[in-house]
Amino acid sequence: MTTQPLSSETCDLIERLRGGQRVALARAITLVENQRAGFDALLHELHGSLGRAQRVGLTGPPGAGKSTLTSELAQRYRAREEQVGIVAVDPTSPFTGGALLGDRIRMNAIATDPGIFIRSMATRGSLGGLATTTKEVADVLDAFGFERLLLETVGVGQSELEIAGTADTTVVVLVPEAGDSIQAMKAGLMEIADVFVINKADRPGADRLAQEIELMLHMRLGAAGPVAGGHHGVSLQAVGRAAREQRQDALQASGGWAIPVLRTVAQSGEGVEELQATLDRHWSYLQESGELSRRRQRRLAERVRNVVERELRRLAWAAGAGERILAEALPALETGEESPYTVAARIVRALR
Repeated sequence: MTTQPLSSETCDLIERLRGGQRVALARAITLVENQRAGFDALLHELHGSLGRAQRVGLTGPPGAGKSTLTSELAQRYRAREEQVGIVAVDPTSPFTGGALLGDRIRMNAIATDPGIFIRSMATRGSLGGLATTTKEVADVLDAFGFERLLLETVGVGQSELEIAGTADTTVVVLVPEAGDSIQAMKAGLMEIADVFVINKADRPGADRLAQEIELMLHMRLGAAGPVAGGHHGVSLQAVGRAAREQRQDALQASGGWAIPVLRTVAQSGEGVEELQATLDRHWSYLQESGELSRRRQRRLAERVRNVVERELRRLAWAAGAGERILAEALPALETGEESPYTVAARIVRALR
């Protein structure tokens, strides 16, 4: 653990990182991602340099155009001479364990920009859409000095909720074809958004999807009264507009954040400027309201829990007697003389 002294190699890597060397950054990320010897000491030393970057998570179903949208956002940040780090989390190859889709291939337009660093990572079986070390890789990028971190995650439906605990701002990207599945999604993926984006908004059904989301947000708020009238002939567009206005009024009165529903066509860049402005507004809101501190404290508390659990797993299996106890108990487990619970209890007692 980090109580051990730093090796000369790790010290050299940290010095080169702080000197802005990209090769050292890539090496540090590999060290952390693969949890090689010294990775925790490296993260310990970098922790005091965290907190400068806005972490924006982009999530949503496969095919929503998240990579194109990420690329367009990055180019607009670069136009303001900001440094941008991108972590693209892809499904895991069952053969190599690496990232299967390779978002860097789809981000060719920005891959050679010296102010942008792109890293593809694999989920490695994580049901939440994020590799277990993605948060730590984001820490390395933050400490390196990037002002904006864009975390694009693989679309795995309702399970993809970890991004809300990783990013400062969560953008849920949908497409018009998602309209029929809104009801199924709203209990999971739909509840983590700080910003909704309907991408490919030049397709039929985009307006209807936007109105359905507005209504869903209005109903979730719960404080406002009924929208429009319930009589025949009232259009969904009018109801959606009324829902948005009532929701915004209620949240402004309480000092809350009114979740916007934006439309973009990432392929042409349409609407991306408005999305960028909205992300800037949300960043200001987080800082001024104190919500940024609350979110980051929750994130750090969860990080401590994750590190403890990871170390306990290591002590139980890799460094402890867990594998031996389990192997010896397998015949008794098969015959029913033992249960998984009694064997697990013995392994836990061995840890003590």
